[in-house]
Order: sequence, then structure tokens, then C-alpha cells
Amino acid sequence: MAGPLEGIRILDLSWVLSGPYCSMALGDMGAEVIKVERPISGDMARGSGPFINGESSYFISLNRGKKSLTLNLAHPRGKEVFLRLVERADVVLENFVPGTMKSLGLDYEVLRACNPRLVYAAISGFGQTGPYAQRPAMDVIVQGMGGIMSVTGEPGGPPIRPGASLGDIVAGLFAAMAILAALQERERSGLGQMVDISMLDCQVALQENAFARYFATGEVPQPLGTRHPVFTPFQAFQTKDGYIVVAMVGGMSNRWPLFCSAIDRVDLIDDPRFETGWNRTQRYGELEPILSEAMRRKTTQEWLKELSNLDIPCGPVNTIDKVAADLQIAHRRMIVEVPHPRAGPVKVVNTPVRMSRTPPKVERACPDLGEHSREVLRDLLGMGEEEIEELGREGAI
Repeated sequence: MAGPLEGIRILDLSWVLSGPYCSMALGDMGAEVIKVERPISGDMARGSGPFINGESSYFISLNRGKKSLTLNLAHPRGKEVFLRLVERADVVLENFVPGTMKSLGLDYEVLRACNPRLVYAAISGFGQTGPYAQRPAMDVIVQGMGGIMSVTGEPGGPPIRPGASLGDIVAGLFAAMAILAALQERERSGLGQMVDISMLDCQVALQENAFARYFATGEVPQPLGTRHPVFTPFQAFQTKDGYIVVAMVGGMSNRWPLFCSAIDRVDLIDDPRFETGWNRTQRYGELEPILSEAMRRKTTQEWLKELSNLDIPCGPVNTIDKVAADLQIAHRRMIVEVPHPRAGPVKVVNTPVRMSRTPPKVERACPDLGEHSREVLRDLLGMGEEEIEELGREGAI
């Protein structure tokens, strides 16, 4: 069964993480992704370790299923080839510093003239407009500027970067969502449009709760460790041999007596200081030592069994190796193998999207640099071998 985006063609000029993550998500759902790379060097992510038989595991993880076309956009004939490809594309995706495409003579206005139905998506650190627009940005920069590092970590500790590249990945996901929305709107209007995604904007969008609390109270949110700002208990607790997460939210007031019974502290059930989740949060300093001491008396597995039997939401704090071996992860096929000519069968994280009729597929590994140049130029533009060779000699591809 073909994927839901079969027939959609994406020219992907992006590099490293935010753009490639976006195009990978769309490619998993059936879009044809043509990765347009610089001749000789290609995407700089190709040089990022660790390596498997000389192949970048980082690059493999972000570029599965794509086609690679080398194209020198600064060369007149390379630019000409790109414009011809734009006429046959649905989406152009880039994540350059704003103004880069204009300096090449390939900005949205130029591409729209070639193809009015084109959806042009640009991901950048700060967006195409505003006082910071021309600044370059990396993941950790926008995480810092967007406030998420200020609320991550332990109380009183230094700012902490979350363990995932949320600055890049969230921008990639918002870009994918916006591209799909623009393609859907095109069905009505017949016209494409420009999508402008700011990594910094996306960091702000992630923290709806932190901003809501600030606007409601005037208090600046601070790091809380693994705690929730409103509900208690809602955090990771140290056990006899590891850690467990317990999460009791609003509407679960009937679970508090059961939890108190499980930790052998029935005296807390009728204590007015801890009657509601909000009360427990307000008196957290008094409650936390009691809960932490109780949770250290049993192993993680003992707590999981006991709390699960009481229908109290809980789960282990797994290391990556344990996640990779988890039965639920295996059942959902979240780790799959794809063939690579030199690295061999490599394990990659699967798409989390499941669909009943047109399921996404992860079937091929990342392409070699320029692996599909001839195929794309021949099949899409009707070029012969002699013309392709000439482009190569001139440095256009």
C-alpha cells in the first residue's frame, strides 16, 4: 500500500537536523524527497560520528529513504537545473540563514514565478523577519533564548539543556505540519505559499503552561526537577535500586488514599495539608521528604507491580538500552533495521505514525552523496548521459 503522501515531491536543500528531520517525517509517509546537496562535501552531517564502517550514524538516522542529488546552486547551470526541478516539485525546504536563497537568486518570489503551486518552507533560528532574523542559531541557542533551559534542571541548579535536540526537532515537526496544511489548502486555491518557521517561536510554543502560569501570577517559573508545577505527586522518585515515575493529576483524587496506603502512610490520607493535588504542591517542601523516604524502601519493580495493581499511573525511568529492548517498543516496531551497502543492516528509530490504510514505511537507508543525480536528471528532466556528464565537468553537479 502506498503511503499517504505518495505523489508529493520535495526538493530538500536543508542540512544537519531541523530540515532533514522534517523531510524524513514526510518521506516516511510516502513523499519523494530529493536531497539537494553540495558537490563533493554534501550535508555536513555526513561527517558527524559515531561511524559504522565509515558511515555516519547521525546522517543515517535523519536521511533514510531519500534520494541524493548533487547540485551547485552558485553555478549558472546548476541554478538552471534547480529551477527546472522546481517546476516539477510540490515543496522546497531549506534551513539557511534568511537571505541566503535571495543571494543565490532563488528566493520564494523567484521560485513562485516558476511554479505558483509551490509550497516553500524555510526553517531558521529566528524567522524571516524581526531584529534577530539575520542571526545564525543552533539548537542550544534557541533553547536558551526561548526559556526552556531556565525551567529545566533541579531547583537552585544551573540551566540545563534537555537530553534531546528540542530546538531543531520541534521546529522540524512544526514545519512538517505547516507544509501539510499548505498542501491541503492548495487543493482549494490551486496556489502554494511560503511557510516561515522560527526555531525560537517553536520553543515558546512548547511552553504554553509556563507562560500561562507567568501571565496568571506574575511569578517567573523556575526549574522543578522532574516535578509538575501544579500536580503532586508527579515526579521521579528514587527507589531501592533505581527510579520510578509516579503521576497523579487532577480528577484522580480517589487515588491519593490508595497511594498513601501503598507507601504505608495512611496518616496522610486525612491530613488537611495534603487534601488536594494543589494543596500537596503548595506544601511540597513538607511532603517531599516523606514520600521520598517511603519510595526508597522497595525496588522499582516492586513499586511498579504494587502501584499498577492500584491503577496509579507509574513507569520506570529507563536508560536508552532498556528502551531499545522494551516489549512495548518491540511490539510497536519502533526500532527497525534498514539495509545499507557498507554499514550493513542498521537499526534506526521508526516513525511513530500508525495508519490503518496507508501506513508510513521505513524501508531504505540514507543515500550516498549524489547517488541519485543521474536518475533524477534523467527521469525528471529528460537529460541524456552526455548532458549529465557535461554538467559534471563544469562543476554544476
